[in-house]
Amino acid sequence: MLRRAIMVLAGALALVLGGHGLLPDLGGFTPVLESLLPWLGVTVPFLLIGALVTRSWPVIVAALLPATVWGIMFGPTLLRTVPGGPSDVSVATINVGAANGDSARAVRAVSGGRDLVAVQELTEGGPAAKELDARFPHRYQVNTVGLWSRFPILQARRVDIGLGWARALRAVVQTPKGRLTVYVMHLASARPGQTAQRDETLTQAGRLVERDRSERLLLLGDLNTATTDRKRAGLVPPLLDAQQEAGSGFGFTWPASFPVTRPDHILYRGLTAATAGVEAAAGSDHRAAVASFRLRRGTP
Repeated sequence: MLRRAIMVLAGALALVLGGHGLLPDLGGFTPVLESLLPWLGVTVPFLLIGALVTRSWPVIVAALLPATVWGIMFGPTLLRTVPGGPSDVSVATINVGAANGDSARAVRAVSGGRDLVAVQELTEGGPAAKELDARFPHRYQVNTVGLWSRFPILQARRVDIGLGWARALRAVVQTPKGRLTVYVMHLASARPGQTAQRDETLTQAGRLVERDRSERLLLLGDLNTATTDRKRAGLVPPLLDAQQEAGSGFGFTWPASFPVTRPDHILYRGLTAATAGVEAAAGSDHRAAVASFRLRRGTP
């Protein structure tokens, strides 16, 4: 019975890992599964231990199958070498939490040495906004999202992501090496069985990026979708993910106390990611996503 159980579980795990993209929605279960996909690897050691106990080579080989699939899928993430090197612009995005009494301390820590800081769940004139106003010469805010910049903001406007109220913006900043278009977005929340509005905002975000002809573009924000969620495919590609290109590890950001998934993202095109990572944000239930980039000289 033990041998049979291990072989069945190992086969099922390998199929789920390798074929999750083919699974139906299953009443909202699939998005949750995909968000937690890397954590399925936790079961692999237990399967291997059980297989060794049976002393059966067929069972051991079966237990190695999901381990191999997981390694192919996520091994490069854990073994990636960070490119590093010089950079021209350092950015951060943070969901400070609307009820966070420590929001000023959160943005103070995250903004140190940064050129661009994107914030979600802001309160107008609240502690986080006041702290950033004191640290950056340029800003643009739309309701609960905002962008603070050390570079001049040449253009800025709110953009529609299908929520019925503005929770996203587009700005063009003037860096020493030319213009850089920056989107800041806070997409709709997703819960088991309730992802329709989130999916709609993801689709709208993809359309905005597709229509935007900017040579260099950043998308920062709480996108409420995991790196492994199939619904993110409309954004990555065509955009690249800073954490996947220049980060170490999975870069989970939520929940802050013990992150298990990554709803906060730094996506880009027309730049070269040098570093990426995650930093603590006092009082928030999210951790901040950070990255640095090299820019080639572009549009003056």
